[in-house]
Amino acid sequence: MKLPRAPLRSFGPRLPLRAVSTRNISTIGLTPTKPYRALPSSIPVTRRTYAVSASDLRFGQPVHETHPHILKAGELTPGITAQEYHDRRAALAHSMTDGSVAVLHAASLQYKSGAVFHAYRQESNFLYLTGWMEGDAIAVIEKTGPNYGDYVFHMFAKPKNAREEQWNGYRNGVEAARDIFNADEAHSIYEAELLLPKILDKAKLIYADSPPSKGGIAATASWLWRLISGKDTRPTRTPLYSVMNKLRVVKSEAEVANMRIAGQISGRVITDAMRQPWKREKDLHWFLDYNFAVNGCEGPAYIPVIAGGERANCIHYTVNNSTFKEDEFILIDAGGEYGTYITDISRTWPASGRFTPAQRDLYQAVLNVQRSSVSLCRESSKLSLEDIHNVTARGLVDQLRAIGFDVTMANIDQLFPHHVGHYIGLDVHDCPGYSRRETLRRGHCVTIEPGVYVPHDDRWPAAFRGMGVRIEDSVCVDDDSPYILSTEAVKEVDDIEALRS
Repeated sequence: MKLPRAPLRSFGPRLPLRAVSTRNISTIGLTPTKPYRALPSSIPVTRRTYAVSASDLRFGQPVHETHPHILKAGELTPGITAQEYHDRRAALAHSMTDGSVAVLHAASLQYKSGAVFHAYRQESNFLYLTGWMEGDAIAVIEKTGPNYGDYVFHMFAKPKNAREEQWNGYRNGVEAARDIFNADEAHSIYEAELLLPKILDKAKLIYADSPPSKGGIAATASWLWRLISGKDTRPTRTPLYSVMNKLRVVKSEAEVANMRIAGQISGRVITDAMRQPWKREKDLHWFLDYNFAVNGCEGPAYIPVIAGGERANCIHYTVNNSTFKEDEFILIDAGGEYGTYITDISRTWPASGRFTPAQRDLYQAVLNVQRSSVSLCRESSKLSLEDIHNVTARGLVDQLRAIGFDVTMANIDQLFPHHVGHYIGLDVHDCPGYSRRETLRRGHCVTIEPGVYVPHDDRWPAAFRGMGVRIEDSVCVDDDSPYILSTEAVKEVDDIEALRS
């Protein structure tokens, strides 16, 4: 499937990256090479020095010079260039009021127990603006004028420390914040308490959200929050997330490309899973997680739902520790992540590989509605996610009544208890707080996921009790048609049955 021909997101005039340093990347954070000394010998030895190779560079995350198999030249994260990160900061500054400052705190490392930590995940707004993948950092975007691109980017980060890095892994360091990530001003995080107030004192308004309170340099986070939200704080503070949501909700061409890769890989893996007989939920769980990773994703985007039979009626069933029966449905909700962007897919199929008549009727009812709802994900429809939800609910009522359900719009929520979709992007539920009542436009990326969950209840036809069906695709809105990101995951009845024939 071809990607959209034109960028989905325009941040305004494309501005050149500002040169903040003339140093070559190969000199960052390195000490001069010492002369080679041979063992004592009567033979004269010429001392020589060796050039620093890319393999000798040490950062806390991939850069093109050290990981050309992951990043192309000019990219800070897979598919996203330094230019795009610069354009995002320019767009944020342009949307802020004159004389204002935005302050963001990096996410803290989260711990499972004691000293056992989870894989680090950057706070999404911080990542969106910087590409920086480390904790213990503060980013400040200072608006300096009325024109597009009038801003100063300040970064406070942990300096490099050989002893600490021996234990905890390499880190980017202050110099990389300036020379690689294009901060106009970069300082040690330990200087923030001294230098940051000088920046904020000049501001007329501070855009900020609550920083993390646990992990990392917790004292810095606590101090920062007291500084920007105290009762006597001048200037005043306003939430940043609502401004960021408006920027993030419309995806650029590069973002859509990353989501398409995640969807393509994930869809193929899910289809491959449908080919095989499964006995245990956890086996299918680890098959998906493993194959997302080995086929090109960074890993799973979230803990998958792997539910057999009536366990599918638990929307967020994730313990995945039971077994499948031949006469049951298998429902999965899973997806991979690529370049920090996710995909979200749900599929349902019979454990036996062949639909029973009742399974076919219920599945086809949901599929008919899902196809119709996906077709509405275009700007020309002039609908919101909320509108599509209402259309979906009415469609399910019609389809279910046709197969014997006594259901109306007044009680459809007993069988379809969740919304038809949500925004996707850096997060599985992207842009939290952004209204589903906003009219969809080109560049919005959403899920469409109608589901029917039939409890063991005398109100519903006996043949369908205990069944749960959900069919979900990740979709980007285009002008006159939807752009389905997860099309490789088969969903037609004949196609599903053909996989096991």
